[in-house]
Amino acid sequence: MKKIWAWGALVFGLLYFTLPLIGMTNFSLKMRRGEYSFDAYQKVFADPRFQETFTYSVLQALFTILFGVLLVVPTAYWVRLKLPRLRPVIEFITLLPLVIPAIVIVFGYIRMYGSNSPLPFLATDRGTDALLVIGYATLALPYMYRAVDTGLRTIDVRTLTEAAQILGAGWTTIITRVILPNVLIAVLSGAFLTFAIVIGEFTMASLLNRPAFGPYLQNIGANRAYEPAALAIIAFVITWGCMSLIQILSRFAPKSANRPN
Repeated sequence: MKKIWAWGALVFGLLYFTLPLIGMTNFSLKMRRGEYSFDAYQKVFADPRFQETFTYSVLQALFTILFGVLLVVPTAYWVRLKLPRLRPVIEFITLLPLVIPAIVIVFGYIRMYGSNSPLPFLATDRGTDALLVIGYATLALPYMYRAVDTGLRTIDVRTLTEAAQILGAGWTTIITRVILPNVLIAVLSGAFLTFAIVIGEFTMASLLNRPAFGPYLQNIGANRAYEPAALAIIAFVITWGCMSLIQILSRFAPKSANRPN
């Protein structure tokens, strides 16, 4: 009886998630009357705005990942090595982006960094792009920090640090050549999650008036019929591609690093 309920729940879950995708895919292929075609996908890929916005969001995602790694890896390492009592505080801080809406964060940016501010980031396009990267890093902070912290739990941080110090390594060398290679899979997991967040983010990019992929999705959805379905499938494939890469890369994690700290 339990097996029947388990299989029933599995089938229900699969139908619940796959039927809308099947229906959306089917609709996206019906742009040409009376037959299936990839016309909607061809129009999307040929649209200069798609190319511009997608390229912009990919670049923003890469800068966000770099900024997040530079911020999170040293912080998580130092907390685990020297300040273990502050771990609950740091974990609480990293959870705040999950409970503070993005619209609140971006309105705070507008008030603090407008043209009349001592730090007028929003007065130039480059400054706005930099501020958007910081905002994206804030949204991705819960996922990046927990991925890195989980990776640090699988290695003996203190022993590796002491061994590196005995050999004369400085703190920068320890982080970049000892700690980072051992948590690389965890960092990549956080990086792919960050990429997926940045690609689909709408609120910050829209209110800061940047040509990102999220606002483009919303604009197409409000003005076209078949192209939004094609874009939704493309975004779904990108997101699940990132998740699949996480699973593939996790298989290459060094088995010898899985030691309790």
